[in-house]
Amino acid sequence: MFDTKKIFQKFAVLALFGGTFAIAAPDAHADSIVVAGGCFWCVESDFEKLDGVTEAVSGYTGGTVANPTYKQVTRGGTGHYEVVKIDFDPAKISLDEILHKFLRSVDVTDAGGQFCDRGDSYRTAIFATPDQIAPAKRAISKAQSDLGRAIVTPVLELDVFYMAEDYHQDYYKGQGFVLTRFGPKRQSEAYQLYRDACERDARVRQVWGDSAAFAK
Repeated sequence: MFDTKKIFQKFAVLALFGGTFAIAAPDAHADSIVVAGGCFWCVESDFEKLDGVTEAVSGYTGGTVANPTYKQVTRGGTGHYEVVKIDFDPAKISLDEILHKFLRSVDVTDAGGQFCDRGDSYRTAIFATPDQIAPAKRAISKAQSDLGRAIVTPVLELDVFYMAEDYHQDYYKGQGFVLTRFGPKRQSEAYQLYRDACERDARVRQVWGDSAAFAK
């Protein structure tokens, strides 16, 4: 399966490879939401910029395999999505605000992946606790009305969130060197090269226009 991130040596930092571990689904009052928006590096990068977001953690959910690895998920067959668990302080930012920005930071019309990353693991979704399902559906209804087009992003019930390998966490700001097709680059530079090559921001602007979130 085609995976553009591999071009930028997602596996370059072999010393950091590690297993995943499960984190139980948050309860309805945990002030976190799990979203799938394609590359989890990019979703982390976007949401950790927001005032009120305390942390964004890359991981996997939605599948049938316990403790999946990145290789298993991107190869296909596990049912898992690449996701990010967004922890936030509701006194500073609401769930509604986060969902509003999330839906306007992805291509909600693409059911086959996101941007240059294709396949089931890169599809969009909102993984909600029972109390979050209604607000998530309202957010999608509002986004669909604003966009004037059908939105394919589903609301799915969150089961188990598996934290991704350590080397994926905060990838976008790492300062170690990795080997890319452009030669050795700092990890943060390699991330930006990947994001630009995928034309993520350009596509989000094309879909959402002035309503696009995060796109430069």
